[in-house]
Amino acid sequence: MRKGIIAALAALACLGVRAQDISPYMPGEGEGIMYFLPKTELEVNVTATKVTYTPGDFCRYAARYLRTEGVSVQPEVYWEIKRVDVRSAGVPDSTKAYIMKLKDKDVASNIELTANGIVKAINTTAPKREETGSPKLEKPQKHEDPRRYMTEEMLMAASTAKMAELVAREIYNIRESKNLILRGQADAMPNDGDAMKLVIGNLDKQERALTEMFTGTTDREDRLFTFRIAPENGTEDKVIARFSRLLGMLSPDNLTGEPLYISVSSTAPVPVVPEEEKRKKPKGVIYNIPGKGKVTVDWQGKTLFNGELPVTQFGYTEVLTDGLFDKKVNTRVIFNPDTGGIVKIDKD
Repeated sequence: MRKGIIAALAALACLGVRAQDISPYMPGEGEGIMYFLPKTELEVNVTATKVTYTPGDFCRYAARYLRTEGVSVQPEVYWEIKRVDVRSAGVPDSTKAYIMKLKDKDVASNIELTANGIVKAINTTAPKREETGSPKLEKPQKHEDPRRYMTEEMLMAASTAKMAELVAREIYNIRESKNLILRGQADAMPNDGDAMKLVIGNLDKQERALTEMFTGTTDREDRLFTFRIAPENGTEDKVIARFSRLLGMLSPDNLTGEPLYISVSSTAPVPVVPEEEKRKKPKGVIYNIPGKGKVTVDWQGKTLFNGELPVTQFGYTEVLTDGLFDKKVNTRVIFNPDTGGIVKIDKD
């Protein structure tokens, strides 16, 4: 079927066939270009952070030599929810499949489709859409090897306690050197501002590396988890996933974690269409007028997302009448492939 669609598109582009007869698609009935209107799926993107704490070699001496309390001596790995984003995504609606039949004596139309057959444009080319992109994910930072800043005396110390004492003394020396430079009291001052920035930066790097031998290191690494659901009006506290501080994101049926709930409700009333209008055969290009839905995502009583999004299922369909596609007028239509709504109509 896809080959037939591509061939039909090529014929329109090359031969300039002018025709338009839209009707609901029935397999085996008629030839032409089949297209779908989209329906909405809600794409829930959860950014979770894996936090890894590694104790330093001198963690037991942090309070004694650096006056730093509460330093843990046990390694730890745990997870945090960093953010939750929800967006509307269009997928082909199998209940809204149509065929554009080609007739030589009728009005011109060529149609542009997405890769999965959703209508994008008629009589024109849809502009390239900006990629939404994935959220920026934080990666573990690189840590300096502290031993490269340790002197021979430190490395040759007879005990761990003595080594910790010497390293702590070096940390205080570095801090004193920075203070002298910043006050302009150092024996050998940097020549200019750039040189001072470079020297201070190197001293900061040394101090941080040696201090981590006492305080340990904490690495944070983001992971993106994506879930999709079909929105239904009146959905309340539907479990889309679970989250555990120890295990991270889990499937909805894994009771180890606490549930993430999603709620969806329509915020735009749908016009009542008389039954006789529903039974009429559409004459023209069918398109969506999407509705809107309020979407919230909650976890442990906290609202992590609260927003209003376009939802095709909460709207209705309309028809661009044949009169718009006159032989004397070139009418161009661009659609939103996520909602099936009209983005732009112009003609000349």
